[in-house]
Amino acid sequence: MHLRRRRHRPANPGTTLVILATALLAAALTGCSPVDESGSQPAPSTAGGTNACAKPTLHLVKAGRLTIGTDKPAYEPWFSNNDPANGKGFESAVAYAVADQLGFAKSEVTWATVPFNSSYAPGRKTFDFDINQISITDDRKKAVDFSTGYYTVSQAVVALKSSKIAGAKTVAELAGAKLGAQVGTTSLDAIKSVIKPSQQPAVFNDTNDAKSQLQNKVIDGIVVDLPTAFFLTAAEIEDSTIVGQLPAGGGTPEQFGLLFEKGNPLVSCVNTALGALTTAGDLAKITDQYLAASAGAPKLG
Repeated sequence: MHLRRRRHRPANPGTTLVILATALLAAALTGCSPVDESGSQPAPSTAGGTNACAKPTLHLVKAGRLTIGTDKPAYEPWFSNNDPANGKGFESAVAYAVADQLGFAKSEVTWATVPFNSSYAPGRKTFDFDINQISITDDRKKAVDFSTGYYTVSQAVVALKSSKIAGAKTVAELAGAKLGAQVGTTSLDAIKSVIKPSQQPAVFNDTNDAKSQLQNKVIDGIVVDLPTAFFLTAAEIEDSTIVGQLPAGGGTPEQFGLLFEKGNPLVSCVNTALGALTTAGDLAKITDQYLAASAGAPKLG
């Protein structure tokens, strides 16, 4: 701080020293708490006043690069052509939009293959965040951290048009069916907690296995998230239909979140990025582009 020299000597030198010390302390405190010209709250900052979400300060598994995990194969409509890096498909587009908000060019993003079930297992992670239709649940939050939700999803039942459950209108009508879902998913949870069938559900390693068993009529139906149900019935399983959407378990809407290693400080920066994408309408545009067709399935009573 530059102090102008006074023209006259003060009557009390001790008082002048106190005034100077007070002024310098006030300036130092002000410097630690910057406020932008709009008067809005500053971005998260470190003790030295540096923006904690500035690219050079981000907590990353590999300096200068953003490493994103997802499973393989990567399914439509979440990813396109089984290639997360092409920027096409809902989750690929969301991932790159978040990366852009954090200051990363597409060339600075690395994709890592992470099996679905291991993504939310306890322990160290080889990715900065994972995006793979991972629903936010209290049980998973014991081992990992999640961002705010980026998509609210429903679970749906898919069956062949010739199946005995194809015309079901209520959840009760599914009670006698042999149903299946991928291991470790909220789709499998929905079978157990919402449908509560008399037969134990079949459990599969991935959606491809479930699809094969449905086509071979080993099971009556499979439960998947609604956008996947639309893709399967439109392009993957001939003569299939969406029986209907299941009500939310416990009445709480299910949301997908980006998944992080427990305690990762990157979560707050990603939440800021998601908030900016939501406010600007970009997240809605991505949703409309890739998932707009997933809105018209009947709801099971």
